Amino acid sequence: MILAENLMQYTEEILDYGVMGILILMSVVTLWLFIERMMFYSSVRLDDYEHRDELELDLTDNISVISAIGTNAPYVGLLGTVLGIMFTFYTMGDAGAVDAKKIMIGLALALKATAMGLVVAIPAIITYTISLRRVERILTRFDLAQEKKRQE
Repeated sequence: MILAENLMQYTEEILDYGVMGILILMSVVTLWLFIERMMFYSSVRLDDYEHRDELELDLTDNISVISAIGTNAPYVGLLGTVLGIMFTFYTMGDAGAVDAKKIMIGLALALKATAMGLVVAIPAIITYTISLRRVERILTRFDLAQEKKRQE
C-alpha cells in the first residue's frame, strides 16, 4: 500500500512538473521569438529587397510558432488538469474513503495547469497580433516606396 502511494506521488510530481515545464518552455520560446522579431523589424532595410515576397518571407519567419504556442498552450494546461483530476479520483478510490480536504486540494492543484496554460496563451496571442501588425505596416511602407520609385 505504501509502495503504491509513493509511486502515485512520484507520478503526480512528474506529471505536474512535466506539464508546467512544457508550459514554461512555451512561454520562454514565445518571449524569445517575439524579442527576436521586434529586433529584426526595427533593423529591416526596405532597400535590400527587390520583391515584396522576399520581404514578406523574412518578416513572417517564426511568427507562426508564436501563433501555434498561443493556440496550443490552453490544451497543454487542460491536459494537466484532466490528468490531475484523474489522479485525484484514483487516489480517492484507492483509499476507499472520501476526505473532502484532500479532494479539494487535489482539484485545486489540477486546475492550476489550466490557469498556467491561459497565462502562457494570452501573451502569446498578443505578441502574435503585435508581430502581424508590424509585418503589415512594413509591407505597406515597402509598397508605398515601390510605387514612389515607379512614379519617378
